Amino acid sequence: MLTKNTKIELTITDMTENGEGIGRADGYPLFVKDAVIGDTAEVTVTKAGKSYGFGRIMRILSPSPDRIPPRCPLAAPCGGCQLQALSYPAQLAFKENTVRQHLIRLGGFAAETIDALTEPILGMEEPWHYRNKAQIPFGTDKDGRLTAGYYAARSHRIVPMTDCALNRPGFDGVLARVLDFARRHSLSAYDEESGKGLLRHLLIRQAAGSGEWMVCLILNGRKLPHADELIASLREIPGMTDISLSVNTARTNVILGSEILPLFGPGYITEQIGDLKFRLSPLAFFQVNPLQTERLYAKALEYASLTGRENVWDLYCGTGTISLFLARQAARVKGVEIIAPAIDNARANAVLNRIENAEFFVGKSEEIFPDYCRKHPEEAPDVVVLDPPRKGCEPVLLDALLACRPQRIVYVSCNSATLARDLKHLCEDGAYRLERVCPVDMFPQTVSCETVVLLRRKNICDHLEYVWTDEEFGKKEM
Repeated sequence: MLTKNTKIELTITDMTENGEGIGRADGYPLFVKDAVIGDTAEVTVTKAGKSYGFGRIMRILSPSPDRIPPRCPLAAPCGGCQLQALSYPAQLAFKENTVRQHLIRLGGFAAETIDALTEPILGMEEPWHYRNKAQIPFGTDKDGRLTAGYYAARSHRIVPMTDCALNRPGFDGVLARVLDFARRHSLSAYDEESGKGLLRHLLIRQAAGSGEWMVCLILNGRKLPHADELIASLREIPGMTDISLSVNTARTNVILGSEILPLFGPGYITEQIGDLKFRLSPLAFFQVNPLQTERLYAKALEYASLTGRENVWDLYCGTGTISLFLARQAARVKGVEIIAPAIDNARANAVLNRIENAEFFVGKSEEIFPDYCRKHPEEAPDVVVLDPPRKGCEPVLLDALLACRPQRIVYVSCNSATLARDLKHLCEDGAYRLERVCPVDMFPQTVSCETVVLLRRKNICDHLEYVWTDEEFGKKEM
């Protein structure tokens, strides 16, 4: 049995979905941060439990053939990237395997089925400087000086940001101007424990298509002292289009507040994906990798197999990005999103792109969709697209899908574990079959991966009658 502070030689044979290396000492598993498959290293045990422990690399004895030098000098202390020490082909293989294992272990699908249905992961030719958005927390360093950066892994200790290798060029320049302004006027960082301090986060966004910049300061208050001075400084940056404040005085880890106070600009910037344009407000959700977003949406559209006659629902639609791509090939599209400003953006985006067959609703997808289908059975959906947050779909929504029986369900997921859980719910009673799976690497250098899947209604559904009740969806044989 290993104990804390024991030094051992360990060979890494696997990796967790969070990017930690896994090695075994006489069968006892150790999880080792910054280790990759194939490394042999001298490791110090930092924590030893009954069933497993954790270790820290002291030195690499024999590096993995897939190990490369991290491009960013802050890769180890910063929690933003977990895979920079792994070659990009090995990163893609790791992500493919993570999706595969989740679908097999959590979804209950046979390994041979997943292997037959899964397409090669869609990776990037240049997997750096792809992020069009950063949310950077403010803090105080050990000398009491205002700082900003990213949180170290598993902590709220800030690693100061210099030039992040994932952000688009220019983000560090915007941050430098804001920090210089805040330090000169002795503005304080928000403290989570006391609830005091003004500056919480800085949101920076740049539209890759137009080059337009957006800056939003998230405050623990409603007023930014000397705001005109900051506005003047930021407007010196070419393409600076919108500057605002977000009011968030709640004791919460939610970053953005619901109220936006404009300082300069129209309240949005304009991004372009393919030949469609999208207006983005500070509160709007939009994929952070525009190059891969176009490939992701193209795959979702391919799976939807629209002919121009379909009635389509886009649930968790955000600013209507997927909805508008679908609308050009469908008869009607209805989008649902809980964030009201995002729906405002979606409606404006439909007008901007002269799309008239898309309708948008504010509310929870698990409430709006079942209620509408119950009240309008004559408008049964042919295709439903799901793009939920990491927690996946609520069971009541999945039950509604089983009740209204769309021909095809296209599920776009940022968390293959909850994806697998939801697919199991939809497929386990024989209503739907899994037809296609495609991982998409939206976040190179990190452990995150998007996945697009296609579910098709099985013929058995044609022999079932679904009965809608006020309490729940029931099912009976005809």
